[in-house]
Amino acid sequence: MFTHVVFFKLADRTPESIQKLRDALQGLHGQIPQIKHLEVGVNVVPSERAYDVALFERFDSLSDLQAYQAHPAHQEVLKYVLAVTASRVSVDYES
Repeated sequence: MFTHVVFFKLADRTPESIQKLRDALQGLHGQIPQIKHLEVGVNVVPSERAYDVALFERFDSLSDLQAYQAHPAHQEVLKYVLAVTASRVSVDYES
Protein backbone atom coordinates (compact mmCIF):
# COMPACT_ATOMS: atom_id res chain seq x y z
CA MET A 1 0.00 0.00 0.00
CA PHE A 2 1.28 3.47 -0.90
CA THR A 3 0.14 6.60 0.90
CA HIS A 4 0.25 10.11 -0.55
CA VAL A 5 -0.03 12.95 1.99
CA VAL A 6 -0.13 16.66 1.14
CA PHE A 7 -0.58 19.68 3.39
CA PHE A 8 -1.78 22.94 1.84
CA LYS A 9 -1.49 26.52 3.11
CA LEU A 10 -3.71 28.84 1.13
CA ALA A 11 -2.81 32.36 0.08
CA ASP A 12 -6.37 33.43 1.02
CA ARG A 13 -7.09 31.61 4.27
CA THR A 14 -10.79 32.46 4.48
CA PRO A 15 -13.27 29.68 5.26
CA GLU A 16 -14.74 30.01 1.77
CA SER A 17 -11.36 29.48 0.09
CA ILE A 18 -10.57 26.54 2.34
CA GLN A 19 -13.93 24.93 1.55
CA LYS A 20 -13.42 25.43 -2.18
CA LEU A 21 -10.06 23.63 -2.05
CA ARG A 22 -11.56 20.86 0.10
CA ASP A 23 -14.34 20.37 -2.44
CA ALA A 24 -11.89 20.30 -5.37
CA LEU A 25 -9.76 17.65 -3.67
CA GLN A 26 -12.73 15.52 -2.63
CA GLY A 27 -13.98 15.69 -6.20
CA LEU A 28 -11.04 13.51 -7.28
CA HIS A 29 -12.60 10.49 -5.56
CA GLY A 30 -14.61 8.57 -8.12
CA GLN A 31 -12.87 10.24 -11.06
CA ILE A 32 -9.57 8.39 -10.73
CA PRO A 33 -9.94 4.63 -10.34
CA GLN A 34 -6.48 4.13 -8.83
CA ILE A 35 -7.49 5.98 -5.63
CA LYS A 36 -8.39 3.35 -3.02
CA HIS A 37 -8.99 5.81 -0.18
CA LEU A 38 -9.24 9.59 -0.13
CA GLU A 39 -9.61 11.77 2.95
CA VAL A 40 -9.52 15.56 3.12
CA GLY A 41 -9.27 17.33 6.47
CA VAL A 42 -9.52 20.99 7.40
CA ASN A 43 -7.34 22.27 10.23
CA VAL A 44 -9.38 22.98 13.37
CA VAL A 45 -6.66 24.84 15.31
CA PRO A 46 -5.63 27.73 13.04
CA SER A 47 -2.26 29.37 13.60
CA GLU A 48 0.30 31.16 11.49
CA ARG A 49 2.51 28.06 11.24
CA ALA A 50 -0.34 25.61 10.60
CA TYR A 51 -1.45 24.37 7.23
CA ASP A 52 -5.11 24.75 6.25
CA VAL A 53 -5.98 21.50 4.48
CA ALA A 54 -4.60 17.96 4.56
CA LEU A 55 -5.02 15.33 1.84
CA PHE A 56 -4.50 11.61 2.52
CA GLU A 57 -4.77 9.10 -0.32
CA ARG A 58 -3.97 5.40 -0.58
CA PHE A 59 -2.97 3.40 -3.64
CA ASP A 60 -2.31 -0.30 -4.21
CA SER A 61 1.02 0.29 -5.94
CA LEU A 62 3.59 2.89 -6.88
CA SER A 63 2.46 2.62 -10.49
CA ASP A 64 -1.11 3.44 -9.38
CA LEU A 65 0.19 6.53 -7.56
CA GLN A 66 2.09 7.57 -10.69
CA ALA A 67 -0.99 7.00 -12.86
CA TYR A 68 -3.00 9.17 -10.46
CA GLN A 69 -0.44 11.96 -10.72
CA ALA A 70 -0.62 11.89 -14.53
CA HIS A 71 -4.43 11.62 -14.68
CA PRO A 72 -6.16 14.62 -16.35
CA ALA A 73 -8.50 15.14 -13.36
CA HIS A 74 -5.50 15.39 -11.02
CA GLN A 75 -3.71 17.73 -13.41
CA GLU A 76 -6.76 20.03 -13.49
CA VAL A 77 -6.97 20.17 -9.68
CA LEU A 78 -3.20 20.68 -9.51
CA LYS A 79 -3.51 23.82 -11.67
CA TYR A 80 -6.06 25.17 -9.21
CA VAL A 81 -3.89 24.21 -6.22
CA LEU A 82 -0.87 26.01 -7.67
CA ALA A 83 -2.97 29.14 -8.19
CA VAL A 84 -4.43 29.32 -4.66
CA THR A 85 -1.73 28.00 -2.31
CA ALA A 86 1.06 29.90 -0.60
CA SER A 87 2.87 26.65 0.19
CA ARG A 88 2.44 22.91 0.24
CA VAL A 89 4.43 19.95 1.46
CA SER A 90 4.02 16.29 0.64
CA VAL A 91 5.28 12.83 1.44
CA ASP A 92 4.71 9.51 -0.31
CA TYR A 93 5.48 6.31 1.56
CA GLU A 94 5.00 2.57 1.39
CA SER A 95 3.45 0.67 4.28
